[in-house]
Amino acid sequence: MAFLTIERDGAILTVTMNQPETRNALTGNTAVQEFVQLCADVRKDAGVKVIILTGAGPIFSSGGNVKDMRRFFDDALTPDLIREEYRQGIQQIPLALHELDVPVICAVNGPAIGAGLDLTCMCDIRIASETATFAESFVRVGIVPGDGGAWLLPRAVGMAKASEMAFTGEAISAQEALACGLVSRVVPQDQLLPTARALAAKIAANPGAVMRMTKRLLREGQGATLASLLELSAGYQAIAHKTADHREAVTAFIEKRTPKFQ
Repeated sequence: MAFLTIERDGAILTVTMNQPETRNALTGNTAVQEFVQLCADVRKDAGVKVIILTGAGPIFSSGGNVKDMRRFFDDALTPDLIREEYRQGIQQIPLALHELDVPVICAVNGPAIGAGLDLTCMCDIRIASETATFAESFVRVGIVPGDGGAWLLPRAVGMAKASEMAFTGEAISAQEALACGLVSRVVPQDQLLPTARALAAKIAANPGAVMRMTKRLLREGQGATLASLLELSAGYQAIAHKTADHREAVTAFIEKRTPKFQ
């Protein structure tokens, strides 16, 4: 059974983690391969402008499959082998999503635990239902964030709050997540997907190529110097000025009409 189900509505993809029987765990299944393939497919499809990511059932994702971790007790699985498994396994998800130029809205339908929380941080925009909770809970099962959480979470909530969450492993509510900037909205459960779709529609109304470049600038800006980002911005702007969508937008503005983008 596939881990991800994908529905397309024009330029919008709704991607659902669909293994509620495992609480949408990200390990012990084909989740990694499917996320990597999804990102590869979308990068090549200029018709996709925005992705909505959510989970089936009452839980967004429980992260790593704790029951599956018992196999690491085997002496045959040396630290070197385990390290390589992480490199070739779950760490491929943040790498793939970070390279994805299409905006991703995370519709958090329930608890996002451990790697499940980190997965939300791999997305660009997070909307939570009132039933959502968030926990950087690795320490509680005696491990560290192996999927990039120590890089992702501080960028979402700041170092102090990320440290508190990582050192205690305690869950925070949707309202607490809103207060610390982890999510941008909290809505009733029955309004979660409609809200995400309405936001996706606003995003998808804009030129797709420029959207991808804008996301790349935002991502590169997290680690680049101002001078480097300005140089990249100049190059992207030179490309943008020559697009048909820019020509149409300027013409429509002058003619006082709604633009019709390609």
